[in-house]
Amino acid sequence: MLYLAENLKKYRIIKNLTQEDLANYLNITPQSVSKWERGETYPDITFLPALANIFETSIDLLIGMDVVRAKETRYNIHKKAHDYMKSNQLESAEKVYRDALLIYPNKPGMILGLAEVLALKNEAEEAVELIEKGLPLSENEKQKATMRAVLCFLYLKCGNKEKGIKLSLQLPHTRESREVVFPLISKIESDDEINKEIKFLILGE
Repeated sequence: MLYLAENLKKYRIIKNLTQEDLANYLNITPQSVSKWERGETYPDITFLPALANIFETSIDLLIGMDVVRAKETRYNIHKKAHDYMKSNQLESAEKVYRDALLIYPNKPGMILGLAEVLALKNEAEEAVELIEKGLPLSENEKQKATMRAVLCFLYLKCGNKEKGIKLSLQLPHTRESREVVFPLISKIESDDEINKEIKFLILGE
């Protein structure tokens, strides 16, 4: 039911129906439809076939199983490629990502995944090109942080030390990393200690 709320609204608008129209079809109140679309409540399961018929779609598409399956497929692609990388089968990992990019040409995870393999293969120029293309598309902060750091070294490898230095100075400070903050959060107890850490993060002192 993860995508049901947004899909109900999407399909209703596609069919040019108001919430009142949909409520009348189902013999329920417009408020019920509104709550479904806001994700506050879900329709009773018995309504799903009727909703699918009204919207001329399948129950699977209505509840977002296509999205779930696509995410699962992409996860399995990454897992397979990373397993190859860990066992140093870089040619196989590269093939997995190149094949995946034929299906998902604009997915940043696939673009940056191929860049990782090429970086490991010492194919720095194409890796740089892919990272520069994939970074602006990615919303995965961990992935972006890793790839920015990798990019610094790839610039160096491509003979562009100045660009690598410039990017390295934009990387997050060590003090702001999970490896530093988590242990501090786990052991700090007093307000004075907390204030000291906040001051250090903001003012660097």
